[in-house]
This record gives sequence, C-alpha cells and structure tokens, in this order.
Amino acid sequence: VQLQASGGGLVQAGGSLRLSCTDSRRTFSNNGVGWFRQAPGKEREFVAAISWRGGPTIYDDSVKGRFTISRDNAKNTVYLQLNSLEPEDTAVYYCAAARTAIATRDVSTYRYWGQGTQVTVSS
Repeated sequence: VQLQASGGGLVQAGGSLRLSCTDSRRTFSNNGVGWFRQAPGKEREFVAAISWRGGPTIYDDSVKGRFTISRDNAKNTVYLQLNSLEPEDTAVYYCAAARTAIATRDVSTYRYWGQGTQVTVSS
C-alpha cells in the first residue's frame, strides 16, 4: 500500500479545504484509515479516523464539528473536509491505513503512511 495525500493549500481563516487520500496501486477498502497532522516543532497528532465501512468515525476534540472524514471505497479514496479553518490548523496532514478495519487513534496501529500535504491557514 502506498498512500498519497493531496488537496492542501493556503487558505484564510474561516475557509475550507478538502483533502484526499488514495492509493493507485492497491486497495485499502478493508482498512481503517486515519488522518494525522504535524505542525512545525510539534509532534504528529491524531486528527480523525474512519472504519472500513465508513462508520463509525472518531475525531480529536480540536477538530470535532469542523472537520469531516468520509470514504468512497469504489474510488479507493478517503476524504477529510476541513471547514472553519483556524491558523492553529496549519500543519502537514498525513493519511495512513491501519492494520485493522476499525477506526482508531492509536498511531501504532497504522502501518502504511502517505506523504503529507501542507495546509496553511492565514489569519
């Protein structure tokens, strides 16, 4: 599995972006998938995760109500909709496929990682 994240960019506070995570070579439709982010000088942190069936989903409290994770297994793609963006959301966002089918925030569960996509929110 080789994941690829895309959709990042520069946006003003209050704006929106939609990130995508896909793998052109193999399916991850049987895997739970998570999004993580890492800001400069900080550790990588959990953002959201989704089970193989599209639910349940889990979110970090800092993004709950603003971000939405979803997936389209027919397209082998997982999405992260980012709304009401804040400067504190600025980070490199990574997607990862878990060893299991469930949604989990446990980073040790994630086996396959994509390269990140930069999200920058200006104030």
